[in-house]
Amino acid sequence: MTDAKYFANTKKGEIFELKSELNSDKKEKRREAVKKVIASMTVGKDVSALFPDVVNCMQTDNLELKKLVYLYLMNYAKSQPDMAIMAVNTFVRDCEDPNPLIRALAVRTMGCIRVDKITEYLCEPLRKCLRDEDPYVRKTAAVCVAKLHDINAQLVEEQGFLDLLRDLLSDSNPMVVANAVAALSEINEASSTGHPLVELNAQTINKLLTALNECTEWGQVFILDSLSSYTPKDDREAQSICERVTPRLAHANAAVVLSAVKALMKFMEMMSADSEFVITLTKKLAPPLVTLLSSEPEVQYVALRNINLIVQKRPDILKHEMKVFFVKYNDPIYVKLEKLDIMIRLASQANIAQVLAELKEYATEVDVDFVRKAVRAIGRCAIKVEQSAERCVATLLDLIQTKVNYVVQEAIVVIKDIFRKYPNKYESIISTLCENLDTLDEPEARASMIWIIGEYAERIDNADELLESFLEGFHDENSQVQLQLLTAIVKLFLKRPTETQELVQQVLSLATQDSDNPDLRDRGFIYWRLLSTDPAAAKEVVLAEKPLISEETDLLEPTLLDELICHIGSLASVYHKPPSAFVEGRTGQLRRSLPARTGSEETNHSEPPQATVIPAADSLIGDLLSLDISTPTPPTNFTSAPISNSNVDILGGGLDSLLGGPDLGGIGPQMTATSTSQLSSTGLLGDIFGMPASGAFYTPPKQVWLPAVRGKGLEITGTFTRRNGQICMDMTFSNKAMQAMGGFAIQFNKNSFGLGPAQPLQVPTPLHPNISCDVSLQLNTMGAVQKMEPLTSLQVAIKNNVDVFYFSCIVPTHVFCTEEGAMDKRVFLATWKDIPSQNEVQYVIDNVMLNVDQVSQKLQTNNIFTIAKRNVEGQDMLYQSLKLTNNIWLLAELKVQPGNPKFTLSLKSRAMDVAPAIYQVYEMILHN
Repeated sequence: MTDAKYFANTKKGEIFELKSELNSDKKEKRREAVKKVIASMTVGKDVSALFPDVVNCMQTDNLELKKLVYLYLMNYAKSQPDMAIMAVNTFVRDCEDPNPLIRALAVRTMGCIRVDKITEYLCEPLRKCLRDEDPYVRKTAAVCVAKLHDINAQLVEEQGFLDLLRDLLSDSNPMVVANAVAALSEINEASSTGHPLVELNAQTINKLLTALNECTEWGQVFILDSLSSYTPKDDREAQSICERVTPRLAHANAAVVLSAVKALMKFMEMMSADSEFVITLTKKLAPPLVTLLSSEPEVQYVALRNINLIVQKRPDILKHEMKVFFVKYNDPIYVKLEKLDIMIRLASQANIAQVLAELKEYATEVDVDFVRKAVRAIGRCAIKVEQSAERCVATLLDLIQTKVNYVVQEAIVVIKDIFRKYPNKYESIISTLCENLDTLDEPEARASMIWIIGEYAERIDNADELLESFLEGFHDENSQVQLQLLTAIVKLFLKRPTETQELVQQVLSLATQDSDNPDLRDRGFIYWRLLSTDPAAAKEVVLAEKPLISEETDLLEPTLLDELICHIGSLASVYHKPPSAFVEGRTGQLRRSLPARTGSEETNHSEPPQATVIPAADSLIGDLLSLDISTPTPPTNFTSAPISNSNVDILGGGLDSLLGGPDLGGIGPQMTATSTSQLSSTGLLGDIFGMPASGAFYTPPKQVWLPAVRGKGLEITGTFTRRNGQICMDMTFSNKAMQAMGGFAIQFNKNSFGLGPAQPLQVPTPLHPNISCDVSLQLNTMGAVQKMEPLTSLQVAIKNNVDVFYFSCIVPTHVFCTEEGAMDKRVFLATWKDIPSQNEVQYVIDNVMLNVDQVSQKLQTNNIFTIAKRNVEGQDMLYQSLKLTNNIWLLAELKVQPGNPKFTLSLKSRAMDVAPAIYQVYEMILHN
């Protein structure tokens, strides 16, 4: 009979029966009773009352019974810590049992029992097991060290377990080595400092490579992952490691293959791209990746997500393997879409005919999502491979003739992009597109069609009628369509001013007076103002020549791609997000990055640059600098003002620079009477053209620094703030003694920032009993410097006619942030790149109920300046700088997921001692 009988319906009074069976003299009866207890525990019954009786059953030679009792202990030890102590002696005895299985079982169970009292007793048995003669015991003990580190990291370091674990890397048994590597990796990742506690060296790497050939597949994964985090000293060592790792590509386990690919991708960066070794290795990487695509769909999907990253980094690896990415009829939709994406990345002049024939076939499928993606893929091919553009356009026109609604709409969206890429080349097809105007019901397709009509209004005779037809239901349209319609009609007006004056007035009125959408309203006001002041300048802005769109708009930014390559084979490579974006609870994570590629400009510097959060200046600086950038100047109090004869700075760069034209002084008088009255009647000019008043510098509430008991009746409460560019110490002196006080003076001890009084202490004297007075003391940072612990600790001496009193207080770090902390954007990029990645630390800030603009404004008023803002995959990123009074600069990246109160803060500086204090500043400002 099977063990299923133990899970049968239980009866009343069973706990009492089990208690008597557990105390039975018969071994068989005791074993049966423990099995019943475990069955009850498994189905969720509370059997903790039997704890002492089950623990008594530990004294047995029967391995099966011992395992069951240990299982029970692991489950209930946390709720019964005092009872669990009873089992310690048995554990210690079992760790010296002649049977290695029992020794390993005892040390494993002790590691799983997360009770501090038991942890103290675990050290000695664990130390013995790490040196045990049996490899099974040693490999179990290695994992136990990682578990113990998770419970009490300090204990592990004090007891020397890290050194013992490092010794196991030289063990003769490959499985012991693999487990030691796994434990060390876990400990390094959990390091609160963000720096690895155990560094690998060439000698250790050699031992790991020796063990690699003999251990199990999961042991190989651990070793390969550790190898990929090692940076060889030169390309010769990298080549040697690659040669020994390459045979793992032929392994049957997909995880081993991907881990090997990850290690090879990293080491290839250290070698010259045109070297014979790299060319040979590139050829060897293709077959194992192709083999992964013959697995089950789930493994295929993981492989495809990783291949997507590999192809972006090194397209040469799979450039001849296009056919394996052709979609099969029975592929699940998630595999189809991923294959389609990779096909476009691999498309080139050599294979474009094959790819287009395949895509046209996909566009006739029944799966709507897949068809849409296929049509969009044809457009992406046209943009990527210029020689194929004509053929792609012909294919899209054939698809439009099918009159299938969703196919037509997708085709119009991609044709708009083709017009942007190849101006004045394919405009002859516009008439065909206009025929399908009535069938468009999706916002993106409608917006694309409106853009085409506005952009090429001079070629469309009835452009005004077509745009007017959209205007009829303006308020029901999606905001994307409304914005596009507004711009298109302004373009039409600038091209045909006499015929469309009424139309443009209508759309400006709808956008500015009848709309609740701030984006639409702001754009309407800017157009209105441009048109009413200088139509010639408006023409230069609105009808300016547009930059050609890039070939690949969906590539990951280089630094993120490099980081994800270092995480191939993990969840990060499937999500295409760094681990910090979805793993909670780790505050000091070290950002992984690829080494600088040999032969690139970067290697010419004395120090190879590490991974950067912001793209390298040579590749993406234009992209970054074109984003929403707040003016990097000290916060100033602005008030909304009526339009005057001065140039109003609308977009942070001056209206004259926006127009690229002459000085536009006297804007007010030049405006037409109609537009002026209509604008002012909305009551929104202050909102559009004025600047918001900035908030006040955050001053923490006062704390008691010197209690009356210690001050012989003198009580001092105080805080620190910053006013007019100077640090101030605001104090309240209260006399709670029976006599008047006078003769006050103050002195500071040496401190980290050289803080000292800039003037004598002015306390109104005499200070009579039961009287309080507020005093503000200006401070400077010209005093003697001595590093304190904590960093901003300040020791103060106050003297009066009674005595000299001493107290210590903490100065909030943000008062040391100067008004000159706004770094130039290009200097910011260069500085971030120059600071090594080991000088970057990451924190999580919880429960922030502010949006990204409120965060930026709040920090700016406290001298933390936003240099740039961008949106990456729906996540807002703020790049910020601050400068301390001792000339230390800190750079920050703040990730804000809209709707998520958890923010991720990355800090970079050459002096990392201040990073924890700056993290506290962010916490304090954003939560107050």
